[in-house]
Amino acid sequence: MSEGDAVVGDGRNESVNQQMDRNWGELIQELRVLQTGVQILAGFLLTIPFQERFKTLDDYQVGLYLANVILAALTTAVILLPVSVHRRLFRKQLKKTLVSSADRIAKVALTGVALLSAGTASLVFDVTAGRDAGLLAGGGLLAAMVLLLVLVPNWLLKRASKV
Repeated sequence: MSEGDAVVGDGRNESVNQQMDRNWGELIQELRVLQTGVQILAGFLLTIPFQERFKTLDDYQVGLYLANVILAALTTAVILLPVSVHRRLFRKQLKKTLVSSADRIAKVALTGVALLSAGTASLVFDVTAGRDAGLLAGGGLLAAMVLLLVLVPNWLLKRASKV
């Protein structure tokens, strides 16, 4: 099938180029949603050192805080990566490469958001309710993220393929 051929079997009357344009738009919208979540968590994290209570954090809590800040910055960079790739590949007739790479990047970004959410919850619970509560909250949220972001989509895919 050439770049201009219609895609067979997906129920749409669109060329491969049109499909890639639509897929790119959908990926960018998903990354916008992820970016908002990361910005909220990062913004929260960046206010913490300016609170009086920050001085009372123990070494573990400071380490967890700093790990979360680095994770927020790295996840932000990953979410911005498709824009950088798009700028580099723009007008090079490489939309399929762009879309497939952005798909993989979005999955990495989802992982970063899940880890950041669990890490931030762990920090908040650790500071407010103790170490055991922090570990339980972080671990529980991480398990919930795996369930919601990995297992549920995989289950839906298997269920859809049986239909």
